[in-house]
Amino acid sequence: MTINQVMVIGAGQMGAGIAQVFAQSGLKVKLNDMSQDALDQGLAGIEKRLGRAVEKGRMTAEQQQEAVQRLSGTTDLKDASDCDLVIEAVIEKMDVKVSVFQQLDEITPAHAILATNTSSLPITEIAAATERPSQVIGMHFMNPVPVMKLVEVIRALQTSDETYQAIEDMTKKLEKTPVEVEDFPGFVSNRILMPMINEAIYTVHEGVASAEDVDAVMKLGMNHPMGPLTLADFIGLDTCLYIMEVLHDGFGDSKYRPCPLLRKYVKAGWLGKKSGRGFYIYD
Repeated sequence: MTINQVMVIGAGQMGAGIAQVFAQSGLKVKLNDMSQDALDQGLAGIEKRLGRAVEKGRMTAEQQQEAVQRLSGTTDLKDASDCDLVIEAVIEKMDVKVSVFQQLDEITPAHAILATNTSSLPITEIAAATERPSQVIGMHFMNPVPVMKLVEVIRALQTSDETYQAIEDMTKKLEKTPVEVEDFPGFVSNRILMPMINEAIYTVHEGVASAEDVDAVMKLGMNHPMGPLTLADFIGLDTCLYIMEVLHDGFGDSKYRPCPLLRKYVKAGWLGKKSGRGFYIYD
């Protein structure tokens, strides 16, 4: 199928980044959020990043303007009525996502593909909430979206080959690298990454080393560009906890048990960079 008009739902860091790469790739994209303030911030962030790309010589001023002109904002989900592809990037709660997909199922054209950017929730369950389960798929972008090349393309149990192929082709058009993944908790990226972060937190919790020293070991000894605890602060400790709980519930294996220190930090409101404090303190 041909995908010309796209909507991204959720104007946060991930949703705005996804909308940006679609606009840069020549597609018309509507960025949707129920909050006008969030929508305005998302659109402003895109224009700022595009402007920075011009300053660094990564695109021309003309390309910047063309990308901005392909982008529009809306707070009305009904504006998805002419879209060929809708990508949901709202909060990681199943009931919220199911509600969005049920509404989209009624609003969008019969041919439209409905994708979710969920980082851990089962695509099969989301698909089952619609009348078009064969046209539901996961597109898990990495953060920051404009920079990171990987997209995990996750098949629900019901996803058709045609839907998968259309999304794989679209991912390549975005100049991203699609990796086919089956629908298991955490997929590939977070099934491997989050237990590593959780173990790093256990290392601090048990007094083996400080957060700074744990990060130094992984950067200098394992050649990681960022230490796991710095990365956890960047992701958000509440998000890390939520994904660990999905893994623990999904597999029923004690190796995915969230560290008590992670729970304590989240209860304290120490969520990482976004709250000003996590394993490190931020201005």
